[in-house]
Amino acid sequence: MSPIVQLYWIRVSLGVVAAVISAFLALYLPLHDLSSLIDSFTVALLIYLASYYPLKAIYSKKIEKQSKVLSTAVLAYFFAWLPFFVLFFTIFKIYG
Repeated sequence: MSPIVQLYWIRVSLGVVAAVISAFLALYLPLHDLSSLIDSFTVALLIYLASYYPLKAIYSKKIEKQSKVLSTAVLAYFFAWLPFFVLFFTIFKIYG
């Protein structure tokens, strides 16, 4: 697999992990209805930005343009985060 494809799948996987974390926080640390959603999105955004530095260190010699490390799979990350956030929030709400 090329480094860009690896980075893509790492970001999609991180989106699922971020969905679990943000759904847990939204359910068990509720402030208000809209505030919980904004906080969940903020957690997902912070996880995405925090993953930049380790991934930059890993792929700095493999990818020519360093801006590609930040921008690769940003939409895939959030499109993976959103449905899994809803799924895990529902699961935690019903069974938690």
